[in-house]
Amino acid sequence: MTFAHQKAIVTGAGGGIGAALARRFAAEGAQVVVNDIDEAKAKAVADEIGGIAVPGDASAIVEEARDALGGTVDLYCANAGLASGGTEAADEQVWARAWDVNVMAHVRAAHALLPAWLERGEGRFVSTVSAAGLLTMVGAAPYSVTKHGAYAFAEWLSLTYRHRGLKVHAICPQGVRTDMLTAAGSAGEVVLAPTAIEPEDVADALITGIEEDRFLILPHPEVAEYYRVRAAQPDRWLDGMNHLQQKWEAHTK
Repeated sequence: MTFAHQKAIVTGAGGGIGAALARRFAAEGAQVVVNDIDEAKAKAVADEIGGIAVPGDASAIVEEARDALGGTVDLYCANAGLASGGTEAADEQVWARAWDVNVMAHVRAAHALLPAWLERGEGRFVSTVSAAGLLTMVGAAPYSVTKHGAYAFAEWLSLTYRHRGLKVHAICPQGVRTDMLTAAGSAGEVVLAPTAIEPEDVADALITGIEEDRFLILPHPEVAEYYRVRAAQPDRWLDGMNHLQQKWEAHTK
């Protein structure tokens, strides 16, 4: 697999995982559109890698980004996300915003990109999901639920269009040392920080997963075993997660 002369869009690429992905694709020879809602951050990363900054809401930049790339997109990374914490009592605006960014931005991007990809018989869609999309995250109901939605949509895209040349990858890390981990507060400190990895490790895992043509990419390999137990022994898994919940509650007292 070579990315030379490939044209890529990475959303949420002003820092963290997105910036690491943008840097890696550029280093591999791709022309990269760097998107971030923060214009200064998008420009800084784009200038660093010789890319093109297209700031703005990830839900609405596909057309502008595609035009900036000369009308063709080979690879789209739906990486922008919101780490929305809270319980069932979280404000409905929090739920709606998490749904819009973590799920509907992916749906809108696919809707904009698929006609051209299906016509030419190739295209690649990368969804930065999170292990929360396979498992869950204590203290973050909106994030957990919408990341499950992001995973489900990536899965649906793959099963629906793989015979027509679409490649889909769902990358599901646990803790990554980014601003999002910091924003997770005490829950992130208890659950994610002990095994957190660097954004560059996520980029490495994605490149390997693409080379091996894998849908599910796990930068933390242990997540595969957690996912297996969740499917095969749901009560055992829920008991384990409840112990984590209690540990977090004790930590916050």
